[in-house]
Amino acid sequence: MINSLWISKTGMEAQQMQLDVISNNLANSNTTGYKRQESQFEDLIYQTVRPAGPGNGVGAPAGVQLGSGARVVATSRQFSQGAIHQTDNPLDVAIEGAGFLAVNRVNGDVAYTRAGALRLDSQGRLVNVEGLPLEPAINVPIDSTNVVIGADGSVSATPVSYTHLTLPTKR
Repeated sequence: MINSLWISKTGMEAQQMQLDVISNNLANSNTTGYKRQESQFEDLIYQTVRPAGPGNGVGAPAGVQLGSGARVVATSRQFSQGAIHQTDNPLDVAIEGAGFLAVNRVNGDVAYTRAGALRLDSQGRLVNVEGLPLEPAINVPIDSTNVVIGADGSVSATPVSYTHLTLPTKR
């Protein structure tokens, strides 16, 4: 009886984790650049209750094994392409296929994102919505007009042109 309760407990814990992952996916369904997660399960150890025996009616030919439950072993991100939406911001970019935008965090670490809502900060740097500058840094002169980001990642502005943005790929 105790084993049955233990097996049920492990199954309920695994399903609770699955519900938590699904809830997180739903909560972030409108978050720009969010990649959904999936739970991965595995069986816990099996016990041999009756070993395999001859098929003479005394033993079960295949034997009898009882599992001791299941558990979540990992949650993995799914990097499939999401929907691309047209915006009115000429600095917004969308990444098709593999790749990320590299940004510098406040502490100097490099972070990667697929959220392409960009803008210019007060110093003329291209930054994301959190104000983190792109890596490598792209500075647009303050007096420039008509800033354009090309499909190849080049950035140009009238009257000056910059073409040094390369999107790093990291998996």
